Amino acid sequence: MHERIRFTEYLDLDMNDEQWHCHDCGTALIGARENYKRGCLVAERMPEEIHNPVIEGEYTFAPDKDWVRILEFYCPECARQIETEYLPPGHPITHDIELDVDSLKARLAKGELVIRDGKLIKAVEVTQ
Repeated sequence: MHERIRFTEYLDLDMNDEQWHCHDCGTALIGARENYKRGCLVAERMPEEIHNPVIEGEYTFAPDKDWVRILEFYCPECARQIETEYLPPGHPITHDIELDVDSLKARLAKGELVIRDGKLIKAVEVTQ
């Protein structure tokens, strides 16, 4: 019996249903073979909404909206913010976590890896 693996502060992977889940409310976001961000609500924010200029003038140390866009990814059920990305305008959403689900499931089934308290660890570490 597998448990959920905690991948980030607010993102879990359930190996039984092969789904990404919100850590806070447990909502299934999307299949584990997909980019979890595609299962989230997305808000595009203007840089000036988040970053105030540090100094006055042409160069303020604040991001330029012509050079960067800010995307926030939220759980569609509880609205927990799961991730934030700074991307050039027009750049596709990044796929920052890509897993070999079949290999991971096989290693869990063989007992090479175990899930303990949301952490994926080698079985030899469990016996020590």
